Amino acid sequence: MAFVITSPCQHEKAAGCVDVCPVDCIAEGEDQYYIDPNTCIDCGACVAACPVEAIFDEHELTPEQEEQLEKAENFFG
Repeated sequence: MAFVITSPCQHEKAAGCVDVCPVDCIAEGEDQYYIDPNTCIDCGACVAACPVEAIFDEHELTPEQEEQLEKAENFFG
């Protein structure tokens, strides 16, 4: 299980999530930040740090947000 950064990040890119991640699994992409699903330890620190509430547990994604998990997997793939 991992957390996923969704589309509200595309308008914000505040990077608070990067600063609090204990395993440095968040990287900046061209359009938003991404969480490496293979490195994420599910601590949830990033969720509290996000000012636009863009980060969700992968099992809580809506069907519209599912593509964000695929984008993250492709980004780190």
